Amino acid sequence: MAINTARLDRLISDSRQINRKKVRLILAQKRVYVDGVLATDIAQLVDQFSHVVMDNEVLQANQTHYIMLNKPIGVVCATKDKKHKTVIDLLAAQFDQDVLDSLHIVGRLDLNTSGLVLLTNDSRWSERLTSPEHKVSKCYQVTLENTLTPDYIEAFAKGMYFPYENITTKPAILHIVSLFEAQVSLTEGRYHQIKRMFGRFRNPVIALHRYSIGSLRLDESLNDGESRFLNVSEVTSINS
Repeated sequence: MAINTARLDRLISDSRQINRKKVRLILAQKRVYVDGVLATDIAQLVDQFSHVVMDNEVLQANQTHYIMLNKPIGVVCATKDKKHKTVIDLLAAQFDQDVLDSLHIVGRLDLNTSGLVLLTNDSRWSERLTSPEHKVSKCYQVTLENTLTPDYIEAFAKGMYFPYENITTKPAILHIVSLFEAQVSLTEGRYHQIKRMFGRFRNPVIALHRYSIGSLRLDESLNDGESRFLNVSEVTSINS
C-alpha cells in the first residue's frame, strides 16, 4: 500500500477550487506552509500526512496511526471475513470508524497463532518493518507436542530447504526453554514457516505466540483482544 503523493499546486487547487495558475502567485506571496516550513515551489511533492496551511487555514492535517493488538486464537488478520472475527472487529469498540477504515495490517498471523499484531495507516513505516532488506526480527514462543533436542538449534540456524517453493529459509535462532517449549527468532515470514520447520522433525506445534517485532514487545498489560496506540518512542525505535 503506497503513500499517495501529489504536487502542492494540485492539492491547493483541488482543496480550494483555485485555478492552478493562481497558486503560483499565492506561493510567491508567502501564504502557504508545509509541515511548518514556508512553501515556495509549486512542484513540491506532498503526501496525505503533510500538514498544509494557507492563509492560516489548515488545508490538510491527516494523522498517522500506529496500533498494537494482542490477537487471540480464532481471530483472522483481515479487514473483513464472512466466517471469523477479524482484528478490525476487535478494534471497533475502541477506535473511530475513520481510523479503522484507514488501517492495514503489518505482518499477519494465522488463525491459530496469537500475539503481537501491528496496524497502521503509514505504509512507509510498515514497508520498513516487512521489507527483507531491513531484517526486522519476529520472535515467537512455541509449544511442541514432542520433546526438543539440541540438534534443532543447528537445523534452524542453517536454514531449511522447502522444495515446493524452491527456497531455503534464512537462518533462524532457536532457544530451548524447556523440554516442550522454545523461542524462535526469524527475519522472514513464509507461509506457516515455523510449523513447517518443526514439521521436519515430525514435531507438531501445539501453540504459537508472537511476543515481539524488532525492539517492540507485546505490552503485557494487554489481555487477549485488547489494543492501544503506540507511543512516539515505540514507533521510532522499532525499525531504527
